[in-house]
Amino acid sequence: MVLRKFELETKLKDDHQLISSGVLRNEHPLDISPDFLDFLQACRRGDLKRCQELISAGVNINGKDQFDYTPLIVASLCGHYELAQLLLESGALADPDSFERERAVYNALNNKIRNLLLSYDYSKAADPLQPWSSHITSLLVRDTPKTSDITLSSAAESFHLHKFILSARSPYFRRKFVDAPETATWKLPHTIPVESFRVVLRYLYLGDLPRDFVGPGSTVSEEDVFKGIDKLCKHLEIEKLWEAVLLNDRRLARQRHQDEVQRAQSQVEAFFQDTVLKHKIAVDTHKAGDIKWLHENSIFANCLLRADEPGFDEEEADQVLTLNGIPIGPGESDSTHKQNEARKHRRSVLYPVHKAFLIRSPYFETMFSSEFKEAKDTEHLHIIKMDVGTPEVLEVILRFLYTEKADCPLEFALDLLYASDMLLLDKLKTKAAVIISTLGSGTTNALVDRTHHHTGGGENGAEQGNIEPKVEVEPINVYDVIHAAWDLKVQRLEEFAARYLASRLEDYVDEEEFAELIQESASRLKERQETDTIELLDDIRYYLSERFRLRFEGDGLEEMLDEEGEINAEAVEGLAAAGETAAGGNGETQSEKLPTNTGSQGEAANEGVLTLDGELVDDEFTSDAINHQILLGKIDQMLDRLRLDA
Repeated sequence: MVLRKFELETKLKDDHQLISSGVLRNEHPLDISPDFLDFLQACRRGDLKRCQELISAGVNINGKDQFDYTPLIVASLCGHYELAQLLLESGALADPDSFERERAVYNALNNKIRNLLLSYDYSKAADPLQPWSSHITSLLVRDTPKTSDITLSSAAESFHLHKFILSARSPYFRRKFVDAPETATWKLPHTIPVESFRVVLRYLYLGDLPRDFVGPGSTVSEEDVFKGIDKLCKHLEIEKLWEAVLLNDRRLARQRHQDEVQRAQSQVEAFFQDTVLKHKIAVDTHKAGDIKWLHENSIFANCLLRADEPGFDEEEADQVLTLNGIPIGPGESDSTHKQNEARKHRRSVLYPVHKAFLIRSPYFETMFSSEFKEAKDTEHLHIIKMDVGTPEVLEVILRFLYTEKADCPLEFALDLLYASDMLLLDKLKTKAAVIISTLGSGTTNALVDRTHHHTGGGENGAEQGNIEPKVEVEPINVYDVIHAAWDLKVQRLEEFAARYLASRLEDYVDEEEFAELIQESASRLKERQETDTIELLDDIRYYLSERFRLRFEGDGLEEMLDEEGEINAEAVEGLAAAGETAAGGNGETQSEKLPTNTGSQGEAANEGVLTLDGELVDDEFTSDAINHQILLGKIDQMLDRLRLDA
């Protein structure tokens, strides 16, 4: 332990010297900007929604404040497990050898968070672009499916490359391919060694540079190779290659590689915006199949992806029952007319894309490697129809495949979840689940205060217009979420949906759709016995207990709980009785002590809290205890009605 502490202190001193000299980048810079301080406050509260919004807006997730607190340390210290998980998945650094990781582990509020930090791999946190850069590197040697569209050849070797990547990374290649997009081969000059080309191409494709630039059988010297690299850097207008060649320190090389990958991501994103998105085509759906696009095009696209706006399915619209060309039955003619009108006004969007990036999805990789028609050469580009919900969802998927970025509005998150599952994009599927379970929460742990305060007048005050009804617009349909979680086996969403329902149970428990959902959850267990539990209902009960437990902490809760962790009925009755006599202990109830409304606007009204069954109690603590029992009772009544035992 002492040795470990000494090693960390020595490493910190060495790193501090390198950072002070400007050689090594400070991975946790001081940040006192308003956005970062807002981010830290959200981490203290455990506000998943606000944290996700700030992360999407580009806040420095690894910054620190004037007290050396990073967001990950704050989230761990305050016990917010889901937030700590979100930070790690979003790129918060968790290097096992770093002081910040050790500090976060030491200060973690519980073992659940501590184990999460200890299990998280540094490479996942420090280099979230690693899968993206590895894919681009693999294109240099990948033969199947064929994605290359240009061959650079010398007397000794040929390189099968991609115009899109070369154009995005080199201004020289961009100009040349724009002037001659049909170019399929390129002869390399004999004056430059092929070893120099090999180094430059590995750099452009984000691969690790070889330690030995000259192989054992080479006929050129290392000096000749370096001269060739220098000529190519100037000719192709490639920056920063020499920094990569000359670096020997492992940490500096890793830092340089990460910087270069981020720079390449920006270059590819800009080129993606300038080609794919700029040249997308929006047409009427019934005309989408008429689009013709040649293989030799100025943006090097080699297929078209089509997404239709929601509406009549094109095939269904064509299936009109007829007899000898005449519609069958009354009104069929009018129905056909409406379908045709819907088709005319329905729109489709086609995106010119590149197979080199599409094959990041195993779905497309299989499509282009098999005997499907999409893998065969034709005069015009294939149009591939994508069943992804809306064009906006397809655009999110394409941006992820090209750049690893996946910012998606909540309204499209469920469609993105299903689409990414279809395309076998597990990382994007996880991102969609995160969007739903964080932005869909609305507040910390999805808890919403729905307590209505009584302000006097009449039986409940509402009749006199003294209570403003609280109307909440739901950010997402929780029934759709739970079905998606079951269909796609996403545990994170199952937990979120149960937590969401528990936080708003009074709004759902009397709905027939809620009862059907519980019955469906029970039927998911094959050969269910009477003694078996209902998984969704168990989770709802657990989060319901957690919801009210937050109010009771520090108020003698332990004495009020029964063996199963629920508030016992005797305690509830005692709290209700205490509320009735809280005004003076003379037997007069609180409702009797409230003044009646005589029409005088100046008369002060005493305040109380209404329970879910309309009773008036003294405070929210009493109300919550009673509401908890009311909701549990409603659950039991529903189970009796459904003849379920849980």
